[in-house]
Amino acid sequence: MDTQTYRFTWRGIGIEAIYTPLKWNMIAHLEIRSVAPEGAALPVSETGYRSHFHQPGTVEVQGGDVVAQVTAWLDETATSSQWRQQEEATQQLSLF
Repeated sequence: MDTQTYRFTWRGIGIEAIYTPLKWNMIAHLEIRSVAPEGAALPVSETGYRSHFHQPGTVEVQGGDVVAQVTAWLDETATSSQWRQQEEATQQLSLF
């Protein structure tokens, strides 16, 4: 299967997800990056980029919808207290 590229918005952040169902004939690969604003922190990565290798077929067994699965991953990870604190800090204006 060929590499698939998806673009979507999650909580006001433009996301690009690149999914390769079979890389090197042995493993599946998912890349997630924030593109607008570029490099914006995500709950799965402080740098806005995450590379994730997993067993081939994992995405397909869960319905095959890459955007829905990445969104669910981001939503689940965003419930952590660390992410909530970071999100609140970026929303507040700093006077210093």
